Amino acid sequence: MTDDDWTQRGIDVSTPSVARLYDYYLGGKDNFAADRAAAEEILTVAPEVRLAARENRACLFRTVGFLADAGITQFLDIGAGLPTQGNVHQVVRKVTPGARVAYVDNDPIVLVHARALLGGAGDEVIVAPGDLRQPEEILKNPAIQEHLDFSRPVGLLLMAIMHFITEADDPRRIVATLRDALPSGSYLVLSHGTRDSRAAAVDKGTQVYRRATSPLVLRSRPEIQELFDGFEMVDPGLVWLPEWRPERGSVTHGAPSRSLLLCGVGKKA
Repeated sequence: MTDDDWTQRGIDVSTPSVARLYDYYLGGKDNFAADRAAAEEILTVAPEVRLAARENRACLFRTVGFLADAGITQFLDIGAGLPTQGNVHQVVRKVTPGARVAYVDNDPIVLVHARALLGGAGDEVIVAPGDLRQPEEILKNPAIQEHLDFSRPVGLLLMAIMHFITEADDPRRIVATLRDALPSGSYLVLSHGTRDSRAAAVDKGTQVYRRATSPLVLRSRPEIQELFDGFEMVDPGLVWLPEWRPERGSVTHGAPSRSLLLCGVGKKA
C-alpha cells in the first residue's frame, strides 16, 4: 500500500510512529517518509540506536526462550510492534509447539500488518488492539480472556514499551495492575531505555520523540527497578541488554551500555 492508500484509510502517515521507527532501526520496510526522517535525525547523533534495537530483539529471544524452558506456555506481548523475522510464537514453539501468544498494540498499522503476516500462525496466536496506558481494558478484552488462561502462569512481555509511558500515566500503577492479574509463577520481562548513558544522544532522542506518536521518557536504573515491585528478580537482575544471559560465543559490540536499554526478568511468587 502507498502512503496515499493509508491516508485514505484514516492513518496519519505524517507523524512518526514509535513502532515504525523501531521497524526502521531493524531494517524493516513498514515505515513512511516521516518515520525515516525522524529515525535518521536520531541516528545522526546516536548511531548506536540501531544496535540497541537489534540488541533488544536478541534479548527478547533469549528471555522468551528462558521462559519457555521454565514451562511457560502462554504469553501476553504488549506493545508488540510490527512483525519481523523471528517473533515470540516462533521462538516459543521450538520448546512448546502448542504455546499460546497474544500480541497487543495500539498502532492501527501494526494491527493491519500483524494480522496479515501472522494469519497463518494458527489458532494459538492472536493479535488484539490495546493501549498499555489502559491495562484494565487489555485484561478485559474478550479475545484475550478467551485466548489466555489467567489461572495458569503467563509470560508478560513489556519490551521497549514502558519508556513511552509518561509519569502522568503512572507507569508503576500500570505494571502493578497487570501483575495483580497474573497468577503465581508468572513472569515479567521488561526492557527500558535509561538516561544513565549518552546524555547528548538521550537529549536529542527525547526531542525527536516528542513529535512522534508517544514521547520518550527515559528513567534511571532505580526507577526502572521499581517497576519490578512484587516480582523476584531472576539472575543476573536488571542489566544492560547484552548482559542478560548472553549466548555462548556471542560478540559484544563495545561497552554493554551502548545498548542504551536495561533488561530484567522477574517471577511472581
